[in-house]
Amino acid sequence: MNDDIPSTSGSAPRSWLERLGQAFAGEPRNREDLIEELRHARENGLVDGDTLVMLEGALSVSDKQVADVMVPRAQVVWISIDASLQEVLRVVTTSGHSRFPVHGENEDDVLGLLLAKDLLRHFANGAEHFELRRILRPLTLIPESKKLNLLLKEFRVARTHMAVVVDEYGGVAGLITIEDVLEEIVGEIDDEHDAEDKPEVQILAQGDGLYLVQALTPIDDFNLHFRTRLESETSDTIGGLVVEELGHLPELGDSVEIAGLMFEVAKADARRVHQLRVRPGII
Repeated sequence: MNDDIPSTSGSAPRSWLERLGQAFAGEPRNREDLIEELRHARENGLVDGDTLVMLEGALSVSDKQVADVMVPRAQVVWISIDASLQEVLRVVTTSGHSRFPVHGENEDDVLGLLLAKDLLRHFANGAEHFELRRILRPLTLIPESKKLNLLLKEFRVARTHMAVVVDEYGGVAGLITIEDVLEEIVGEIDDEHDAEDKPEVQILAQGDGLYLVQALTPIDDFNLHFRTRLESETSDTIGGLVVEELGHLPELGDSVEIAGLMFEVAKADARRVHQLRVRPGII
């Protein structure tokens, strides 16, 4: 069957391939043009919004370096090689993570990776048989300048999910996971712990004068509930105010007094505070 259609202008008939090429005569000549075409396709209903986000993410990931998306060193949840089983379990249960870098004398002395699941057998064997060094797994070190698309390929080939990032001087700069890379492509990935960050009840009485307060509670809502006048020029949430007063990213158990109220960190991870215990009227 001949797909050629006679030309009405008397010129030679065009094949379907030539007609297709004519339809895309303005084909993209660079990445920006391609993204613009994809957005037009979204407007025309050829792709949906989620697909467009992933396509744009996949195109941009090769331009980004590890340093652009890594978790900074100060926010990494570390475990010391000298930690007892009880200390390790406390870090695991409060952080909500499943993988932890383990260091020796300092955080630049990276010894390996601890998987939370490798601790299960020690519940039967007991703490006296626990030796953290014996259950460590290898941990990859990568430079800050590594391209994300290359790192993603390495993660897939090596079947690993985490790497420690080092700077040009060989010191630890941060940490990156396969989830950090994938989020650059598909957008934010929420897990069961992320869901806890958005509870319906932001302030809950615990008895004995204590309250459990979600760190994302707006300062205005906090003031309304406790009849206080807390304010901040840089933070909108009560968790941000606590971080501001402490001057560093709080860890579990850190506490600070603000305007006659005692704030204690009840839950936190490597990135931010999640919950606070508040005792009003300590003065």
